[in-house]
Amino acid sequence: MKSLLNRRSVLAGPSHLVQIAREHAAGPVSPDESEEAALAAAGVTPAAAPAEPAAPSAEPARPVTTLRPVPVVPSPVSARGVQMADTAEIEWLAEEEALTPFRVFRSFAYSVSLLFHAKELAYYVALYQDGSLWRALKAADLEAAETAFHHFEEQATRLSEGETRRAQLEAQNEQLARMIARSESQAERLRTDLQRRGAQEQAVSNRQHQVRKDVSQLEAQRVAAQAHLNKAHRQIHQLNLTSNEGIPHLPNR
Repeated sequence: MKSLLNRRSVLAGPSHLVQIAREHAAGPVSPDESEEAALAAAGVTPAAAPAEPAAPSAEPARPVTTLRPVPVVPSPVSARGVQMADTAEIEWLAEEEALTPFRVFRSFAYSVSLLFHAKELAYYVALYQDGSLWRALKAADLEAAETAFHHFEEQATRLSEGETRRAQLEAQNEQLARMIARSESQAERLRTDLQRRGAQEQAVSNRQHQVRKDVSQLEAQRVAAQAHLNKAHRQIHQLNLTSNEGIPHLPNR
């Protein structure tokens, strides 16, 4: 089948015939090749020619692509012009005060800085964790650097979501604790006030009861004294009458 395909490829057009004739011009032409050339010249299609077994012939030469050296580690440069940066280099540039901060974002223990190296016209985007450099990217233009900065900013925000929630819950719990303390203090004051009010009401009630008792006793004493006084007045009146009986009857002038 392979030989038949090769034969059909040879019969496909005059260009192949010219190539064969050019390649075999210096040597004798085989009967098969003469027959194929005659059929092609007569306009006979390949299907009309009888399929005869033939010896395998060499395939047409194909161009070989030149091999290029492939790096062992793929280049980290992305399509947006951002590549991984050397953290040691950034730390050294920071110590030399060769970096100018353009953007700074901080969320709890995570911070992102967009740094500009004026001498090399390069931009660095660094992600820090607890003040230690964690990851860094390098960009050749400000637009790509800002894109990387926003990417690190979102990453820092996601990483600090737990700490954000923890801070919120701690603040809410402290607020609830203060509200509970104020409520308990207010309840204690109200309880004390009620107890004091109850004690005062009891004291007032006892005092009123004692006053009524005293008034009742005094009223009884007054009644007794008034009765005694009336009795004394009656005795005095009786004694006066008795005393007046001894007065002689004197005529009127």
